[in-house]
Formats: sequence, structure tokens, C-alpha cells
Amino acid sequence: YTLRCENSAEKRRAESGPMVRASHLLVKHKDSRRPSSWKEPTVTRTKEEALAKIEAFREQIASGQVSFADLASKESHCSSAQRGGDLGEFGPGQMQKPFEDATFALKVGELSGPVFTDSGVHLILR
Repeated sequence: YTLRCENSAEKRRAESGPMVRASHLLVKHKDSRRPSSWKEPTVTRTKEEALAKIEAFREQIASGQVSFADLASKESHCSSAQRGGDLGEFGPGQMQKPFEDATFALKVGELSGPVFTDSGVHLILR
């Protein structure tokens, strides 16, 4: 017989149910839970200004002017910018609820509209 050890990702998958893989681009605003990032030591934009930036970024991606990963690398306020916005795999309960719900509702390859969480405003690519 064969003895097989599960790695931590396999164990989490078995315990948490379905997994998804997604990338995101985050724009923080002054009311974000941590209004600072690698990009800006102090974020002063309003929620409305963050939304306008996200909508403009979505248009650039949708029109083919720029790839999601390239834009996320330059513009995302999340440390995942180093990986083109890639968050890797995650399951239920691992992300803020609005983010999780939006991600699980997307088809693979689909780009979300603006998603609001306590962190800021996101675009999500599944």
C-alpha cells in the first residue's frame, strides 16, 4: 500500500470545501480599515474617488489597453501587486464576505465590477 501525506493546501481544501483562485486590484480610500499601503503612506482619497479609479481601471482592462496583471502590479494597494494581484487559492471564510461572494459568483476568466469591502474598492479577476 502507499502512504501519502497531505500538504497544507490539500488539507485546507478538504476542510473548507470548494476553493477558488483569483487576482484583485485594490484601491484604498481614507475610510479603509488601514488607509495606507506600499503605494501611499497616507491615503486621502474619498470612497467616490476610489470608485472612479476602479471604474477607469476596469475600462482599460476591458478595452484591452492593459492586462489585469500589469495594471494590478502598478496600481493595486495590496501587497499582492508584487504577483500581478494574484491571491492564490482560497475557500469559504478566508476573505471578507463581499469579496468572497463576488469571487465565487464569477466564472473563470471573468472580471468583476467594483466590489466594496472594509479594505477599499476591488476589481476581481477569477
